[in-house]
Amino acid sequence: MSERELTRLEVIQRVKRKTLKQRQAAELLSITVRQVKRLCQAYQGSGAAGLISKRRGQPSNNRLPEKTINKARQSLRARYPDFGPTLATEKLALEGVSLSVETVRQVLIGEGFWKAKAVRRPVIHQLRERRARFGRAGADRRLTT
Repeated sequence: MSERELTRLEVIQRVKRKTLKQRQAAELLSITVRQVKRLCQAYQGSGAAGLISKRRGQPSNNRLPEKTINKARQSLRARYPDFGPTLATEKLALEGVSLSVETVRQVLIGEGFWKAKAVRRPVIHQLRERRARFGRAGADRRLTT
């Protein structure tokens, strides 16, 4: 169990022992009272395992089909190994493979055709005092000498 799930387990156990109210538990966990009730029911039915996400270890619902990725990978290897991500995305779209630029970039990096650019460190300029001007506070004293 993760740290977050352990905290959730402790809070739900306190709610079940009636040492903590559901509203207070909701505030501690940053969820709604309704979700606390749902977690209490899951804990009562399955114990600690009921509080663990059922999606753990499963691929995302938004994941692209492996068939599409493989088709793009083959086209990039065969025809577009020296293209950048944007142009490669446009060429793949003409072939009927619709992917985002970022997805194509990740495929190109995975194939070794594209290297991620190094992040530049910002240049820090030394601050300097403003130049004294006549009429500014303290400026006329310096100009009279």
